[in-house]
Amino acid sequence: MSNPTWNRREALQQLVGALAVSVTPGSLRAEDGKQAARPRIKVGQIGTGHAHAARTLLTHRESSEFEVVGVVEPDKAMRRQAEAHPAYRGLPWMSQEQLLNLPGLQAVLVETQVRNLLDAAEACVAAGKHVHIDKPAGESLPHFKRILASAKRQHLWVQMGYVYRYNPGVVLLRSLVAKGWLGDIFEIHGLISEKNTPETRRRLAAYSGGMLFELGGHVIDVIIGLMGTPERVTPFVQHASKLDDSLADNMLAVFTYPRALATVKSSADEVEGQRRRHFVVCGTEGTLHIEPLDKPTARLVLSQPRGKYRAGTQEIQLPKVPRYIHEAAEFARSIRGESEPMFSYDHDFAVQKALLEACGLPIT
Repeated sequence: MSNPTWNRREALQQLVGALAVSVTPGSLRAEDGKQAARPRIKVGQIGTGHAHAARTLLTHRESSEFEVVGVVEPDKAMRRQAEAHPAYRGLPWMSQEQLLNLPGLQAVLVETQVRNLLDAAEACVAAGKHVHIDKPAGESLPHFKRILASAKRQHLWVQMGYVYRYNPGVVLLRSLVAKGWLGDIFEIHGLISEKNTPETRRRLAAYSGGMLFELGGHVIDVIIGLMGTPERVTPFVQHASKLDDSLADNMLAVFTYPRALATVKSSADEVEGQRRRHFVVCGTEGTLHIEPLDKPTARLVLSQPRGKYRAGTQEIQLPKVPRYIHEAAEFARSIRGESEPMFSYDHDFAVQKALLEACGLPIT
């Protein structure tokens, strides 16, 4: 597969796609409701073990574009836990085979534990279904490449669950880059950390990629969208805690481009780390600093006036949009053939390759 490169035309296309629906939760749901007369897209979910599983499913249940027709969870303990969650209330439970053979099923949300994501996704694509795969896309790059190739042959969409794709701060960033207002990008910083309990650390330690494997894909996805495939990825992997759990809990990766450097940092031990998650892009004509990423506020610095923005430093208030609404809306538009997906097979492959390299994991 060829790897993606960023250009202003692609940036504009992505920006238009992200803003195709309103940026407030109420109006997003209102626009969604206008389509209620159309047949809803039948979607199921395989797995309940992913951290995003319940919220992803609930978003699709609340959308008039989708009809959730069934859930698969072979693990009895996980199923009991899910059955007590409001997101799963009233839904039919079934085997994977039963779900994939339901008449009219068009798409599947793959929300298993990470180690099982690719096996489940491959079965869905083999059955001719569009898939949403939560992050990260497993530990085997060849396996993921095989799934993407099969989906492409069948004209099926693979949507990855990276949560900042439709983030208002990132949408603003794409707009500024597309217009050239930041100049030539030479520096990017992404930080995505949290404070984990000993129990969570033990769960994460099952994957040798550590905290970047768990969280880093969200910001690497944005970097690859802006800059394309790096010339080199240099990982720095450290177990900094005194806890004897082997988790790579203090990680840094450097992405080298011909005229730019990008860094991604992730820790498992930062107190209130989620509040300091940020993304910073520096160009020769300006800088955009988004922090915190999950409830974004932006600080823009410009060398000269640009559009409605003045020269110098200004704070930009951004709308607060629930994470998964834009994601589900684009899933529906792409399945219906109303628009091309914002993120290509090649883009997703490049992100997964860079993520594995950032974690010091093999790519063959």
